[in-house]
Amino acid sequence: MSTTTTGKVGIGQRMLDGIERVGNKLPEPFTLFLGLFLLTGAISTAMALADVSVSIPGSDETVAIKGLFTGEGLSWLTTTMGDNYIGFPPLATVLPILLAVGVAEKSGMLAAAVRIAFGSSPPWLLPYAVGFVGVVGSIMADSAFIIIPPLAALVFKAAGRHPMAGLIGGFAATGAGYSTSIVPTSLDALFAGITTSVMDTLPGTEYAAVNPVSNYYFNIAASIVLALIAGFIIDKLIEPNMIRKGVPREYANVGGKGLAKEYQAKDSPYSDQQAAADRRGAADETAADRRGVTSEESGSEESTDEEIQAHLEPEEKKGLIWSIVAALLLTAVLLFAFLIPNSPWRNDDGGFLPESPLLSSIVFIVFAYFMLMGVVYGFVVRTVRSMNDLVRMMSQSIIDMMSFLILAFILGQFIALFNWTGIGSWIAVAGADGLESIGLTGFAAVIGFMLLASLLNLFIVSGSSMWTLMAAVFVPLFAILGYEPAFIQAGFRVGDSATQVITPLNPYMIVLLGLVRRYEPNAGLGTIISRMFPFVIPFWLAWAALLAIWFFFDLPLGPGNGIFLK
Repeated sequence: MSTTTTGKVGIGQRMLDGIERVGNKLPEPFTLFLGLFLLTGAISTAMALADVSVSIPGSDETVAIKGLFTGEGLSWLTTTMGDNYIGFPPLATVLPILLAVGVAEKSGMLAAAVRIAFGSSPPWLLPYAVGFVGVVGSIMADSAFIIIPPLAALVFKAAGRHPMAGLIGGFAATGAGYSTSIVPTSLDALFAGITTSVMDTLPGTEYAAVNPVSNYYFNIAASIVLALIAGFIIDKLIEPNMIRKGVPREYANVGGKGLAKEYQAKDSPYSDQQAAADRRGAADETAADRRGVTSEESGSEESTDEEIQAHLEPEEKKGLIWSIVAALLLTAVLLFAFLIPNSPWRNDDGGFLPESPLLSSIVFIVFAYFMLMGVVYGFVVRTVRSMNDLVRMMSQSIIDMMSFLILAFILGQFIALFNWTGIGSWIAVAGADGLESIGLTGFAAVIGFMLLASLLNLFIVSGSSMWTLMAAVFVPLFAILGYEPAFIQAGFRVGDSATQVITPLNPYMIVLLGLVRRYEPNAGLGTIISRMFPFVIPFWLAWAALLAIWFFFDLPLGPGNGIFLK
């Protein structure tokens, strides 16, 4: 029995079709931000000619709006364009981390870790293993969408459970929980850089510096809670529903046309090379910047063109063991260096909070762990045989993120213009005054912000683009209301991920559709979206409730980062 999408179209499907139509009319991110850059320039020029200025609360400073299309503005642009690009803060944090993550991924270490997590789980625990691996899978960036769902289907089937439940659950957990992970990732570095850069619109405001671990405590709790919820939904709702509907457990014996044929494989989700090529073609255009950092399927041809099994070969297990040993040794070295009296990584008071060389070394620490574990694993399994292999893997990582490097050029110009003109300060002060005038300054305002992020996420699937756009306005606005930038960044994470698994603009929806059509040749996007919905609302509500706990109990979000400005 197969699910079909023919017949009368309901209101829900018409709504989703409308989202798809509107979203398809949006320009790609570079064009979108070029338009916003020019619009900001025109508005700032008009405000400068009208002698508009703004007084920064808590400061004696008055900021006069400066216009781009004036002599001063054009001179600023021509003399600072290079600095605006190179000085775009995420570049300094994302690039080093991506180099190391690229080695860990392309050596096979990350995929092996995912496979052993699945393969060692008993059948009753599999849904929760899928939930956990999916939620923290953003460590592999976009390749998580290609690796985790079909592997989950494979191990579900091997354990006598419904493979479709693993496939759907793996994708939902990966997508709806993308903005959090139990370990710092390049996404944390990306968000932190953007958050810090927009605070220049409020000169004189004292706030805790935002770095890749500013949301770390919150992320750990969110990862665990969302993983448990994902596992529960897979176990108690998705799999029983697949059984009740009679969804096939085996690949359909389809004919020679349609996606079902293109994605048909003999043994595993990865054994058909042509299918892998077709998948890459479907996702290439927008996948590289989907969450703002990576890749055209993260360049992992090894993951898509060859058969991947859930179990590990003895050599792969040996490689993982030695990489873990290396990580433990690195941990011992770092702890010794940081904890000894008079450590150079302590601050002037002999501690680490709220600021210290240790917190400024987070990018190095993350880089060191991923690079060391990737190199050790690769050396053991012989995917890294020489320095040339290491350089090749890092080079491929840069190639994978080329879309982001191009997009970063216009993002850097937009952020710099927003700061230089003073228009960001004006919007923040006016917006804060407006919220105060209607009494909407507490957690209700944060909820509204998260809802807006979830709505925009249906149309703007690039996390870097959306956070650049929203942070420029809302981080300074909420800072005026008394909230730390790191807290607003945490709120954005809630809205950023939960709804991305129900938007047709997510390029990996097409990849998932091809995998689903192996079992159900007549499945359509409506089939996929309807099976994603059970994850969206529970994820959003649980994540928001968790943030509310942090808010009302004033808990630290990460080392040195709280909720309220002091």
